Amino acid sequence: MMHMTFYWGTRVTLLFDFWKTDSATSYALSLIACLVAAVFYQYMEDRRQRFKLVSSLAAKKASDHPSPIDAPLLHSVSAASRRLNPARFAGAVLFAISSAIGYLLMLAIMSFNGGVFIAVVSGLAVGYLIFRGGGEEDVLVVDNPCACA
Repeated sequence: MMHMTFYWGTRVTLLFDFWKTDSATSYALSLIACLVAAVFYQYMEDRRQRFKLVSSLAAKKASDHPSPIDAPLLHSVSAASRRLNPARFAGAVLFAISSAIGYLLMLAIMSFNGGVFIAVVSGLAVGYLIFRGGGEEDVLVVDNPCACA
């Protein structure tokens, strides 16, 4: 039976038919796995955004664009800048991994189990606190504030 409202039982099926909890121990281990996956999601988002920042800074240094004050409001994107280079490919791979983990976390929450919900949200909060929460160097622009994107 699929629940359509939150429930607090220890019997839950997460993501796959073979991932079923039938005891308090398996339920606790599943909650720990959800928490760790959510922390890892925040780690991957931090790595992806830092990689994006470093590669964009390197690209700005390498290019001979005018200063932002002298730059035109609209500029054309050349075919050379759209070409797939290793840095853009690596960024795409990091984005794909991060997105996959985010969507799996969302699907786990859609089991409507209260413990899974609390474990995932707590993991996201802990991961944010550890990897992305504040600091002088935190000047990254968030391109998508959704936790699952």
